[in-house]
Amino acid sequence: MSKEHIRVAISLGDYNGIGPEVILKALSNPRITEFCTPVVYASSKVIAFYKKLLGLHDMHFHFAKGPEQIHHKKINLLLCWEEETNITPGEPSAEAGNYAFRSLEAAVNDLKEGRMDILVTAPLDKSTVNTPERPFSGHTGYLAETDEAASHMMILVCDELRVGLVTGHLPLKEVAAQLTRERVVESLKTLNQSLKKDFGITKPRIAVLGLNPHAGDQGLLGKEEEEIIVPAIEDVNADGLYVFGPYPSDGFFGSGQYRKFDAVLAMYHDQGLIPFKLLGFENGVNYTAGLSYIRTSPDHGTAYAIAGKGVALEDSFRNALYLAIDLHRRRHQIEAMESDPLAYTPLRRERFRMDF
Repeated sequence: MSKEHIRVAISLGDYNGIGPEVILKALSNPRITEFCTPVVYASSKVIAFYKKLLGLHDMHFHFAKGPEQIHHKKINLLLCWEEETNITPGEPSAEAGNYAFRSLEAAVNDLKEGRMDILVTAPLDKSTVNTPERPFSGHTGYLAETDEAASHMMILVCDELRVGLVTGHLPLKEVAAQLTRERVVESLKTLNQSLKKDFGITKPRIAVLGLNPHAGDQGLLGKEEEEIIVPAIEDVNADGLYVFGPYPSDGFFGSGQYRKFDAVLAMYHDQGLIPFKLLGFENGVNYTAGLSYIRTSPDHGTAYAIAGKGVALEDSFRNALYLAIDLHRRRHQIEAMESDPLAYTPLRRERFRMDF
């Protein structure tokens, strides 16, 4: 598969946040089309507004009304709507939430129909997308549901660390109740499979964090380690996985022990995200494992406080784009090797015996 034919569906996110800005900055170098075919799902008016705001007068898009009209040597704008919208950088609105969902929905539909290859999502505001008629808890849940994924996981990726989460966007008081032996086992298997299938690691080494301070301190500070986490680790190790722990999260990260592993499984959102963002706040990537296609996003939100000021850094979005391309290519390479492996015949010593 030639690089330039990897079609990247890019959802706009909240146009009152920094999504349009980081997209434009990341795509402003025309050489980007040497590596992929970018397709931004948005409207010409939103793109024109931010091009003017950023002074990107020499940046040009190829307009398309459908995937069949995209140009593989240009940056494409797939027109999702043409009506005027009220663009107010830094101010959340239900209108912006509706169009963020429209962009995402159109991109996902094209992915499901095979008209796009990978998805990179710009940040949106869940509170403006979610409505009684359209329940929406975030990208990850929506993508897993529409893809009918048997299991899925949010994995945070940067140069120094990969972190998977057993539970995601849950109130902290609900985490322990949601934690089960079966859920930890499923999370470990999903993480292990992604490390092999997407990251090309033959025998991943995975560290598991405890839920409680000091990993429960032998039951003194909580029973979840003894009753749930340790049995789950024993289950997957019996199946041939290389899983270790549970480790107290403070000492595990403070001592740099995370460097000895290919990935870390955290029990809840902030347990994994705080150390991750300390290490890769400006360049980290959010990857959704378990989908039939590759989806990444920058590891930041709408950042309303700096939206429209031209100061948002595009590093994380650019890394999300590059990682999606790399993972897509690696997944297809591994699938090709597994479907048509090289023939193997073991050597037998008897063939080479010589009698003197």
